[in-house]
Amino acid sequence: MEKVIEISDLTKIYSNGRGIQNINLDIYTGDIFGFLGPNGAGKTTAMKIMTGLSKADHGDVKIFGRSITEEYEKAMAGVGCLIEVAQAYPYLTAYENLKQQARYYPGIDDKRIDEVLELTGILKYKNEKPKKFSLGMKQRLGLAAAILSRPKVLILDEPLNGLDVEGMIEIRNLILHLAKNEQTTFFISSHLIHDVELTCNRIGIIFEGKLLGVETTKNILNSYPTLEDYFVSEVEKYGRISGSISQ
Repeated sequence: MEKVIEISDLTKIYSNGRGIQNINLDIYTGDIFGFLGPNGAGKTTAMKIMTGLSKADHGDVKIFGRSITEEYEKAMAGVGCLIEVAQAYPYLTAYENLKQQARYYPGIDDKRIDEVLELTGILKYKNEKPKKFSLGMKQRLGLAAAILSRPKVLILDEPLNGLDVEGMIEIRNLILHLAKNEQTTFFISSHLIHDVELTCNRIGIIFEGKLLGVETTKNILNSYPTLEDYFVSEVEKYGRISGSISQ
């Protein structure tokens, strides 16, 4: 199976001592990879580096074999992303926001804009301005922008943030639909264990800036009653290891 994303020795430490250390990870074609960890574990730091929004102290990320530090534009050509809070021009309508973004990609017409608005459940709000949107609505518009160019890779930081239960189910179904029907590869960060369990086929646990383990969801659920049990087990194991090292 083809490697789509290769993360090698990725390290970034902030002045307060937090950050990420020596992250090594491969993502393959068709993966829905869940990057699972509590708030502050280092998920967003890693994803900012992956998308060129931040620079690593050490290590590299390759997307489709191209380094984000050496060939950024080529590496990101087939990538859509949503990092932290979805950004939009507040005084343009949802449609106008996507129309602005469409200028950067060839072949994105009004039909495609309507299609992504429909997929994310906000077509009926296309002529409304995001300044009036709830957090969940802004998140949907951010997702619409991320999938606008039909990317082969989607990097999504907490995509279910701010959504109600119905919205979570709809976006989860959208992710599964794109993975199955358009062979889109996903790298999704979340602290919502249940949603990661229902959505992702492979899972990596990040805790205190370190990647503790990577496993298929199937193997995890064959060995543990729930993903939460696996998560707790890995974190406790790490606590014992790091505790013995520091003594």
